[in-house]
Amino acid sequence: MTGHERAGGSKPAGRFGSGQRSPGHARPVSGSAPSWAGRRIGIGAALGRVAMVLALAFGGLALGAGYWQVVESQALSNSGDDAAVIAAARNVLRGEIVDRDGVRLAWNKRDKNGEPYRVYADNSLSGVIGYANRQFGTAGLENAWNAQLSGAVSADPLRELTRKFRADPSDPESLKTTLVLQLQEAAARALGRNKGAVVMLDPRSGEILAMVSTPTYDASAIADPTTSQATFDALKDDSRTPLLPRATQGLYVPGSSFKIVTSMAALGSGAISPATTYADQPRAEKTGWLIDGFRVRDGHHLFTGSTALDYREAIQVSCNIYFAETAVRTGSEALTDYATRLGFGAALPFDLPTAPSQITNGGGGLPGGFKDRVELANAGYGQAEVLVTPLQMALVAATIANNGLLMKPHLVLESSGKAGTTTTGPTAIGQVVAPGVAQEIGAAMRLAVNSDWGRIYTSGAALRNMVVAGKSGTAQLAQGQPHTWFIGFAPYDNPQVAIAVLVEHSGGGDVRASPIAGDLLRAWRNWKNG
Repeated sequence: MTGHERAGGSKPAGRFGSGQRSPGHARPVSGSAPSWAGRRIGIGAALGRVAMVLALAFGGLALGAGYWQVVESQALSNSGDDAAVIAAARNVLRGEIVDRDGVRLAWNKRDKNGEPYRVYADNSLSGVIGYANRQFGTAGLENAWNAQLSGAVSADPLRELTRKFRADPSDPESLKTTLVLQLQEAAARALGRNKGAVVMLDPRSGEILAMVSTPTYDASAIADPTTSQATFDALKDDSRTPLLPRATQGLYVPGSSFKIVTSMAALGSGAISPATTYADQPRAEKTGWLIDGFRVRDGHHLFTGSTALDYREAIQVSCNIYFAETAVRTGSEALTDYATRLGFGAALPFDLPTAPSQITNGGGGLPGGFKDRVELANAGYGQAEVLVTPLQMALVAATIANNGLLMKPHLVLESSGKAGTTTTGPTAIGQVVAPGVAQEIGAAMRLAVNSDWGRIYTSGAALRNMVVAGKSGTAQLAQGQPHTWFIGFAPYDNPQVAIAVLVEHSGGGDVRASPIAGDLLRAWRNWKNG
């Protein structure tokens, strides 16, 4: 009820009470239309207006139907949870999946009833290829490409249009992936019994070479109808959460590996130069750097003494105070901008579902949602509310390796069926930083692995006969041992592989990510050289 209405909807009487006429209004002449009635509308005009309304309504319905049946029809029919896709997957031999060298990763067998089920080459594939099972559905690449693997859709538009008229409408497609099985196996061995993840990719094309999450699981045992129920029940109850694809959906504090993101924002925006130093930094190594009542602590490189570190030196010794000051100088708006360019804040454009990485929980008064300068300072060295996926951090390293150009990550090179072969080529997402900025950061990452100072924090990452560039990270947690990280690329002068390694709760003097990265880059070199 508004201020000009009474209960019941009646209007206030005003100066002229009930039964009174306003003095400026005469009583209408008997039999004439009242003055407020206006000109009466003819029946033809009224019908015309009704027809126009109906035409607009039906036009809207037609546009909506056309959008979903034409524009979005391919996406809907390709969806892994489409009813036709699920039905086709239960009754056909799925297409095989092979690695980039043609090694089989997934193929079919038949049970005692003659119905097909999947077999997988190695447990190291579980976090990326996933599984296909008649009872439990699909996961991983088996889900993302379910429509093609089951033949529910065809790459040939003509075959798709005439599908219902053919005796055998299915056209299961085989997939040639970007993966290298021997790198998958090497990554799983290197992680061992640790919980963690490894992502390796070609920074020039975005092709994923290895993507491993541990603990792994036996996907073949899920696919086999004789063992599927017991296997799946045991995996669901496993406290180590082996069904979680950590590489794409695990969210972790990145620690000092995030300093590369801060570097992009600071150097890219011009907030600092490679020569920038902070006069109060040497003293703050002992006392802490005070900002708005909070002290940022460091003190793990007292051997630098009274030296005010420049950018490259700060990367080598992983100076928290340098990057806390740098984040505040850069500002939350620029840090948010450059992180967004890298893919933070949204799901990554990828074959598999990804959890969005973040630099803050948001809701604060500063640009980007930071609460205050204290949170911004701590985010500068990868603490506070920063959370990332291993895939996201692999893309950070790949962007530096590729002169600041971020490529779209992808898992499939080709899909082949009766209709022919469809290839997936490289796609650029965008230029995150200028080539000169990327080269400066890359040079600092080379020193972080190969200099006398840098080797203290990246032990095991350096290789003979191939220069590695990288950055380690120790992520402090509220409870438990820190996570350890390594992100990097190689060879330094001609980057062809980028890597991110995460090992959960492995800090506290047993830093494992850097030597695992060294082992896997060596394995990549052996594969590359045949």
